[in-house]
Amino acid sequence: MNRIVTALIVGLILPISLVGCAQNPYVLQGKVQTLETEQTSLARRNEELKSRADSLDRNNQELETFLAQERQQKRLLEDQLHATRDQLNTTNSQLAKSRTEVDQFGRKTEALEAGLKKQVGATIRVNSSLRNSLPPIKIQGVEVRQDGEVVRIELPGNRLFEPGGARILPDGLRLIDDVSRQIAQTYPNQMIGIEGHTSNDPIAAGRWSGQHQLSVAMAMAVSDQISGRGVVPAKQLFLAGHGANHPVASNATQAGKDRNHRVELVVYPEKPTN
Repeated sequence: MNRIVTALIVGLILPISLVGCAQNPYVLQGKVQTLETEQTSLARRNEELKSRADSLDRNNQELETFLAQERQQKRLLEDQLHATRDQLNTTNSQLAKSRTEVDQFGRKTEALEAGLKKQVGATIRVNSSLRNSLPPIKIQGVEVRQDGEVVRIELPGNRLFEPGGARILPDGLRLIDDVSRQIAQTYPNQMIGIEGHTSNDPIAAGRWSGQHQLSVAMAMAVSDQISGRGVVPAKQLFLAGHGANHPVASNATQAGKDRNHRVELVVYPEKPTN
């Protein structure tokens, strides 16, 4: 009986004790502090996460800007590459054309030089009665000189041709036409040698094999112009290229080089054979 009563008393007292502990101010205050600490930790964690998110957002914006710049740079490089390829194709085409022209000119020059060797010996006959009796000629702005039995008429290369080449300038065409008309009037029946001369300046690479080839090209261009006009019959003309072998002035000065770069129309006392 006493055991039963004791058990009942304990059963009643224990819940009351537990309720009292739960409502203890010290216990409640501890729980509040714990919750506040956790809340502070969560707030700090939230700030850290927000800061990281802002940083990632800035990084993402910077990355987008960088990628946009890279795409623009890529487009510019692609445009430059296309332009460079176009220029390269154009240059290759021009180079191929120039090489073809040089090859054609070389073959034509060889043929002319071979023909000239025959022509000079076969078509000019000596006319002793005309030796030392060629009438003088004066052409304004052109150097004319007596050279033994022949008369030499200098046509300045810088007035005739484009720099470094044998293409005749418009003013050069007019000069050739004017001089050839005066030659035809004064020396209607004489053989006319067309001689190309150069200075000792280096030849541009890829255009001519040397000074002699350039001088032949110059003489040939003038010959074609004269014969094409029909003022002087083609049978009275022959050409030669001397390169830099016969300067008339010193190549030590630019003025001397300019004079040496020339085409001479040489009037011979001889007449062509029929």
